[in-house]
Amino acid sequence: MIDAIFFDVGGTILDESREFNTWADWLGVPRHTFSAVFGAAIARGLDWQEPFRVFRPGFDLAAELERRAAAGKPESFGEEDLYPDARSCLTSLKDQGLFVGLAGNQPAHAETTLRALGLSVDVIGTSHGWGVEKPSPAFFERVVRAGGGDASSILYVGDRPDNDVRPAREAGMKTCLIRRGPWGYILDIPAVSEQCLFRIDSLDELPSLVAKHNAERG
Repeated sequence: MIDAIFFDVGGTILDESREFNTWADWLGVPRHTFSAVFGAAIARGLDWQEPFRVFRPGFDLAAELERRAAAGKPESFGEEDLYPDARSCLTSLKDQGLFVGLAGNQPAHAETTLRALGLSVDVIGTSHGWGVEKPSPAFFERVVRAGGGDASSILYVGDRPDNDVRPAREAGMKTCLIRRGPWGYILDIPAVSEQCLFRIDSLDELPSLVAKHNAERG
């Protein structure tokens, strides 16, 4: 049975397109160029900050966020940045009586911003708040603890086979891979994705899949 479901944030419930565009503008790079370099970095399996370092050597995210805030151009997101299927999916899963959480690599401001959106979730965990980042096993240990302690009853949903699916599975959780962010389309690791309980293109698919899974095991 699936008793708890945790979602990655960026690329899973949050469309990062506008956020990436603001970073391209901040770095003074054409948006198309920034996207192309970002895609190349993903295809090569590089850290997500590497594209930033191409245009700004020595790029440090925390320091750059402070510079943006001081310049009156802070990184932010809101209701308009949620994928259209995110809110309804979370609500549907809560209506099934499931424990629902968010757990992703996010900076300091994200947890407060996510809480302000009033999503149907029981817990929100971020790498900044927890002091540990994916794909570290310690991050997924925190997810298991937050979800009640039984890894086998938790489903983790994410768009990255490397940062989300593989480490969540290694922690004993069931996994769901959603294909829609850049990693979901570019990074293909069949040995990982084929081990997922579910593979979906939209969160609209998930509530019925979970309900069917639990009904078959109830």
